[in-house]
Amino acid sequence: MDMKEAKKIAVDAVEAKKDKIYGLADEIWSHPELSLKEYGSCETYVNLLKEEGFEVEKGILGIETSFKASYGSGRPVIAMLAEYDALTGLSQKAGSVIREPRDNGDTESDCGHGCGHNLLGSGALAAAIGVKAFLEQTGAEGTVELYGCPGEEGVASKAFFARDGLWQSVDAALTWHPEDCNEVVTGSSNACIQIRYDFKGKAAHASGNPDMGRSALDAAELMNVGVQFLREHMSTRARIHYSIIDAGGKSPNVVQANASLLYMIRCDKVKEALELKLRVDKIAEGAALMTETEVSQTFVDGLSELVPNHALEKLLYRNFESLGVPHYTDEERKFADGLIATYDHAGHVPGLASPYSDDYSENVKAMMQGSLNEFLLPLYDRETFEPGSTDVGDVSWNTPTAQIHVAAWPDGCAGHSWQSTSSAGTSIGRKAALHAGKVLAASAVELMLDDSELKKAREEFIKRTRDGYNCPIPDGAVAKAVI
Repeated sequence: MDMKEAKKIAVDAVEAKKDKIYGLADEIWSHPELSLKEYGSCETYVNLLKEEGFEVEKGILGIETSFKASYGSGRPVIAMLAEYDALTGLSQKAGSVIREPRDNGDTESDCGHGCGHNLLGSGALAAAIGVKAFLEQTGAEGTVELYGCPGEEGVASKAFFARDGLWQSVDAALTWHPEDCNEVVTGSSNACIQIRYDFKGKAAHASGNPDMGRSALDAAELMNVGVQFLREHMSTRARIHYSIIDAGGKSPNVVQANASLLYMIRCDKVKEALELKLRVDKIAEGAALMTETEVSQTFVDGLSELVPNHALEKLLYRNFESLGVPHYTDEERKFADGLIATYDHAGHVPGLASPYSDDYSENVKAMMQGSLNEFLLPLYDRETFEPGSTDVGDVSWNTPTAQIHVAAWPDGCAGHSWQSTSSAGTSIGRKAALHAGKVLAASAVELMLDDSELKKAREEFIKRTRDGYNCPIPDGAVAKAVI
């Protein structure tokens, strides 16, 4: 079959469902839910997918707010990855250029979609709809699968799925993420292990009989001090972050019997992150010994660094280049101008590759005009590094994986901010989701029709993962909500 015509079927199908995709993005934005609490969001996806003729399984591999939707038969099996969890403290009115939390009504949470996951999942679903239309109308061999992957912000469900072997059943995985620019993602990222440490002591009157008390809060503080000294003696590529999630009670004249810390341990290799975690464990045990308290730990999540796949990246770029980028109305540009004035973006140059090549950065600067980046960044085929973490990394260790960024907010807008929440609830964000769906759908069609492209991606994948996958999720660990 003619490749151009095949892709047109998929892209036209996405465009034809524009209202549904926009409606889904708005519905998820309007009802934000935290990691592993996305019950309403999951139900919305499942119902829509059933309406669209997909075979849907809810709650896969024991995670209640996950799902798998599939259509077609045989190979290749191309997976699309959807996320739909929100973040705390980012309630914000859509389209507002001032910090203005939305009226939550009956909603208890102050959370919001500051990472644009309302768009991410909607765009992934759009892509699945496009590929389904291609399979339906042509009778071609192949299967498209859409995975609902909850808890990216705090549980890393994709890594739990990786532990259980799910991703090895697919031939390639494609996804995207909202950003301030249009580009094909390349390079790697940080691995991350997240652990909760709970200290238990004995309460007592802090003045009357302090000798009877054993302070869990002292133990928590000593652990933080110990980790502070560790920082000098760990790799410069490593990072350790913490928060106190329980400091005991509020009365200073009580020896606090309970205290809890949440730690994130990062490194650019998951193997090294796991090794560093063992050193942090020893500090926790030492703090408990010093204070005669007890410490226990609960594994929260772990995720691996990204494995790039240049073969898939080139394929994504061809399709992105062919389809162009989203463009905006004067009203949308006016909103972007107002929003960009609320944060410092001086000297910002978009794109993952910009910090790694002066020539690349200068090229991008020459393309920039206005608050919104209405152009496709050049393809970059050398190594880059993103200090953040994503559980897409664990997918990429188990099957060839690639992703794109599509501009969903103004240039230099930080993710996890009220500004990105505001933009993610506007037509700018909705356009990004729809366009991402088209690029991913066209790319999946090409993989289904051209065996050589999938073969190149598989050969590169085997070479890059030859040292083997160090799964950061221990046997027996269960995905649980932290917040």
